[in-house]
Amino acid sequence: MRVLVTAGHTVVPIDAVRVISNGFRGRTGVNIALEARRRGHCVNLLTSDSNAFRPASNEPLLADCWKLERYRTFDDLHDAMRRAIEGNRVDMVIHSAAVSDYRVEGAFVPTTGVQTLAQIDTAGARKIKSNEPELWLRLVQNPKLIDLIRPHWHFSGILVKFKLEVGGDAQQLLEIAELSRVHSTADLVVANTLKGLTFVGLIGGQYVRTSRRELATQLLDAVETLARERAGMRDEFRGERS
Repeated sequence: MRVLVTAGHTVVPIDAVRVISNGFRGRTGVNIALEARRRGHCVNLLTSDSNAFRPASNEPLLADCWKLERYRTFDDLHDAMRRAIEGNRVDMVIHSAAVSDYRVEGAFVPTTGVQTLAQIDTAGARKIKSNEPELWLRLVQNPKLIDLIRPHWHFSGILVKFKLEVGGDAQQLLEIAELSRVHSTADLVVANTLKGLTFVGLIGGQYVRTSRRELATQLLDAVETLARERAGMRDEFRGERS
């Protein structure tokens, strides 16, 4: 199968030199991509990590059917995903990247004696001066990339979503994860917390607990099983029509 994996994180530019970021490096996504390639799948890995694993030319396991693309911003990742999916180059999407929920739509400073804010021309200035005692940023919500995959980019293959929660117990995590999976019409969701609690589902109608070490193996087992089931259903349908 042709597998698209997103890993890492996007950054939000404030000006030409400053960004809003997060601490996710994308090691989980890279591990999943490597496991998929070891199993013989063709992999396109989109990652924010310039030091992400690159297969050596003399390593037969990864020498072919392996493409690594680097992104930086939300727009970079959006465009790379859209090209791959709309170009009908993938059968499966595993979307593990931590994508920025907001973008910066303006930088402002309070005006003395006036109940308004003066906007800074970040495009013209390229770098906001550091002599302002107070700086306000206007953040506007980005679209959810996972929710563009089916309705906007018309992807009909296997879709895996990641859902991270902070706090709460296992039951709360699974309830949120299932609602999220259904909302995005994903086939599987990896539900996890910052403390390391990780589940994959639905597998056989339920969520299965796993570890971060075993996640890549268990997830690939699940998607390969799902792919075989769908292939069998298509073959059966063709037989009924013939």
